[in-house]
Amino acid sequence: MEPRIDYAKVAPGAVRAMRGLESYVHDSGLEQSLLELVKTRVSQLNGCAYCLDMHTKDARAAGETEQRLYALNA
Repeated sequence: MEPRIDYAKVAPGAVRAMRGLESYVHDSGLEQSLLELVKTRVSQLNGCAYCLDMHTKDARAAGETEQRLYALNA
């Protein structure tokens, strides 16, 4: 397997911007389970299996239902 890109080294400004966005969204008052649904859908669109696995696990841990996870791609 090919090593993943070190984003912090290649694009440190982009990493800072994404961390800032994550911080803003985290403090927005939206439910954590909803935020994980959004991240899961983005991962589906990006085709990233690693992120799909991570965000679906995080969504379940935040109390998200299987039904809503399964319906995301519809």
